[in-house]
Amino acid sequence: MKHVWLIIILLAFAGCSIAQQYSSGSKKAVKRFEEARTYFQDRDDVNAEEALLKAINADRDFVEAYQLLAQICYDHGRIEDAIGYYTTSLEIDPSGNPDGYRLLAGLTIRAGDYHRTLELVETFLSFPPEEVRMREAGVVLKEKCHFALDAIEKPVPFQPENLGDSVNSAYNEYWPSLSVDENMIMFTVMLPGNPEAGESPLNLHEDFFYSRRTENKWNGRINAGAPLNTPDNEGAHTMTADGRLLYFTACNRRDGKGKCDLYVSRWEDGSWGVPANLGSPVNSRYSEKHPTISADGRVLYFTSNRPRGKGSYDIWLSVKSGNKWNDPINLGDSINSPGMEQSPFIHPDQQTLFFSSTGWPGMGQGDLFLSRLTPERTWSEPVNLGYPINTYNDEIGLTVNARGDRAYFASDRQSGRDTDIYTFELPPEARPVLVSYMRGRVYDSRNMKGLKAVLQLIDLETEETVMEVESVPGEGDYLISLPTDRDYALNVSADGYLFYSDHFTFSGLHSRKDPFRRDIPLDRIIVGSRVVLHNVFFDTDSHELQPASIAELNKVQEFLDLNPSIAVEISGHTDNTGTTGHNQKLSEQRAHAVVNFLMNKGINVENLKPAGYGDREPVADNTTEEGRAQNRRTELKIIRIHPASVE
Repeated sequence: MKHVWLIIILLAFAGCSIAQQYSSGSKKAVKRFEEARTYFQDRDDVNAEEALLKAINADRDFVEAYQLLAQICYDHGRIEDAIGYYTTSLEIDPSGNPDGYRLLAGLTIRAGDYHRTLELVETFLSFPPEEVRMREAGVVLKEKCHFALDAIEKPVPFQPENLGDSVNSAYNEYWPSLSVDENMIMFTVMLPGNPEAGESPLNLHEDFFYSRRTENKWNGRINAGAPLNTPDNEGAHTMTADGRLLYFTACNRRDGKGKCDLYVSRWEDGSWGVPANLGSPVNSRYSEKHPTISADGRVLYFTSNRPRGKGSYDIWLSVKSGNKWNDPINLGDSINSPGMEQSPFIHPDQQTLFFSSTGWPGMGQGDLFLSRLTPERTWSEPVNLGYPINTYNDEIGLTVNARGDRAYFASDRQSGRDTDIYTFELPPEARPVLVSYMRGRVYDSRNMKGLKAVLQLIDLETEETVMEVESVPGEGDYLISLPTDRDYALNVSADGYLFYSDHFTFSGLHSRKDPFRRDIPLDRIIVGSRVVLHNVFFDTDSHELQPASIAELNKVQEFLDLNPSIAVEISGHTDNTGTTGHNQKLSEQRAHAVVNFLMNKGINVENLKPAGYGDREPVADNTTEEGRAQNRRTELKIIRIHPASVE
């Protein structure tokens, strides 16, 4: 409801005599105005407007009639008419309504008239503080005008492209969500429940549609169907990177905890499953909306008007532990303002957040901003995406592809069309970290059966788990995002199997945007099974462990802690550079360094056997640098299993 804009005026009318109540002394005009006020309170704006025009015809200087006409026009999106009527009210009585200049400025900024808005705000602020209300709101409007005028002088590159009739239609399309490989887009469509009944508000509802892309072309859109779509409304949504989990907003449902709740549906066997309410503590008796999920599905961001926020709606996050969502955390003053923050989008790089805000300096109602996660794990001050990406209209609902160079959003800016989905090239300064991805299949090395496994991507410098995903049970398929500004360890583990180790070097000149395909065989835990510890590093000709080795060795410790009846050999291997004796000694020293680390972590010394093989067991050609690098390795091999262990 927009009636809040001028409702203070109506409240001032109540309980006063006619002489005190209105600026008009005409009984005929006052009678018509009283009729209009009753119609307005009954939400009969058509008759209210007709009565107000008759009141003005009886008294051309009837200030309150112009003000209420402005309110009605504003409620129906007739901003220019609202500006005209309210301007007339101030011209009739320039000093009797100081707050009116602030209210009118709120209208003129909605029309993008920043120069006039600035003049009105200056007039408002010229009144003594004791004569006005909400002086701070005037200061904020002044700041917005200065920001907007400066932004218009420094536009950012922006050429939106309509996604075309395969995605868009004569109805309203909005809230786009993109898979990490950019081959599927899901969006919301506002369409009539009964096409023959027209597009009256009572006949409209929201459904999910999607389109798949082949050869850079979007195919015809498809209704997501039941049970995802229902006769109720399905709104703002987000998908995990692999496209298998969909989180969305639904309001006023029987199983809801508040006005609007967050739900989740899983893609299985070629269709979406029955949506489930996320429940407490994510959902509350307040409203939870606009979810965005991290690429690995472990962190959920959303907006809520629950208590202890900074403004009307704030952005919150909840972290998943196992199958349970933890208590939501407010993102704090670095993101949230006294205004309204909504439509967050966390990029697959997991460190760039896009969102809409009415509280930070912008062009008008709601602008699009970005904030980046700092090395201290705090959010940077939001940066406005600039003009003409942002305008005096309300910008909301932006998503960015994994590569970070294209954004998708909804807009009604094209003449002759309703709200459609567009894409544009994101300015370089607004781009997140480039993200590649790896997909493949985890399977049993003996029978090729797909396995449910946990894949962890670990930052070798910080030892932080950046991504953690599960492969599909029974199939083994997985997709994992790879932000390209770090060096990673990849560890894959499944119950009853020896873990898998690999690494990716993405820092510096090794950045990459092409996706990987990596099928991962896992060996059962049996005597003789071995794995190369790809993320155990030593300096050249040294047996001192590099700090980047810690993440991998912690995984070895975790594996041995979970399997205490297993004894392993830790072996060192070198290339053939140098003498045989030197290589033998170096390989033994490196094996002992790993064993000593594990012993200090509490692993039973009887389950650890160090061994050095020098250059005697090459796995690649020593005549090439690539081959020599493969030969310089540390291995773990199972040498004994006590009877109580896995067979």
